[in-house]
Amino acid sequence: MFETFEHKADIGVRGKGNTLESAFEECAKAMISVMLDIDSIEPRKSHVIKLKSSDESNLLISFLNELLFLKDTKKMIYSKFRVKIEESAFENNLKEFTLKATCFGEKIDLKKHDFLVDVKAATYSQLRVVQEDKIFVAQCIVDV
Repeated sequence: MFETFEHKADIGVRGKGNTLESAFEECAKAMISVMLDIDSIEPRKSHVIKLKSSDESNLLISFLNELLFLKDTKKMIYSKFRVKIEESAFENNLKEFTLKATCFGEKIDLKKHDFLVDVKAATYSQLRVVQEDKIFVAQCIVDV
């Protein structure tokens, strides 16, 4: 399940799921839905994103900002995501999280994709990646 939430100047995006990966997928959908009708995006092409971070929160921001980078540079917009996150532990309690996401979408077509607003960046404001009871939540504020 994905949703947006009110913020004074920008928009909050939140993804919830039974796994950390599904929460990331749903958060990405929430961000895309801020920009346009996500159902107008056909999963014609796929693109793989690989990222690493020392924690899940930074990984979420990197993932969302990579999607925005691909929108701005490659003119690609995505509607479906298959995320895999692996955790590695090192000495001194250091951890590394690796994300591999396969994103499905198509080239932006302004005749087909009616943009409502342009998201500029995912921010650290109200950033949360947590497990509440048995549900994972991934959220942040996006700059519009």
